[in-house]
Amino acid sequence: MSPIMLELLFRSLWETIVMTAASGFISLVFGLPLGLALVATARGGIAENLAVNRALGAVINGFRSVPFIILLVALIPVTRLIVGTSIGTWAAIVPLAIAATPYYARIAEVSLREVERGLIEAVRAMGGNRWTIIREVLIPEAMPGIVAGFTVTLVTLIGASAMAGAIGAGGLGDLAIRYGYQRFETAVMVAVVAVLIVLVCGIQWLGDRLVSRLDRRG
Repeated sequence: MSPIMLELLFRSLWETIVMTAASGFISLVFGLPLGLALVATARGGIAENLAVNRALGAVINGFRSVPFIILLVALIPVTRLIVGTSIGTWAAIVPLAIAATPYYARIAEVSLREVERGLIEAVRAMGGNRWTIIREVLIPEAMPGIVAGFTVTLVTLIGASAMAGAIGAGGLGDLAIRYGYQRFETAVMVAVVAVLIVLVCGIQWLGDRLVSRLDRRG
């Protein structure tokens, strides 16, 4: 592989990392509160409100049901309004974050639902309010699952960012399509696949290590 192609490969890797990190951070910031809201407003939750729960669930399911490639195109006007353009790395972050947030919200919800009811009732019996329960029980006890779910979300975002390359988002997907596929440069395609495998395995390894440290049952 030529030095120019190596430079393109490293630049594309950096673009993929930026897209994944930024959209992953946004999905964490908004997805975790959504997951908490779903658990809190569910039947028997600490802030039971079935109407709110159903409305939130419907919106989240609606976004999750749309294939990412369709969402990518449908959000072009929104992306252009927020970023000022619909092409490039920063433009891709908008649909990536919007797609990942409801996905991560559901994963966080599953982890939060697994917290033992006895712990919640014990805090209630001691006079703890809703915020105390969330801060002292729900999040700490569900933290291994929250981190594991976030790791899965990041891995999913890497694949989605490669798909976004099909419409000029940059990153490894764009490099693979423009050079590996359209110009029939097999070495580029192989290199991109190898880098993606290493990136995914690295993120998964780091996530697993962190989960092991956080898991109190270990």
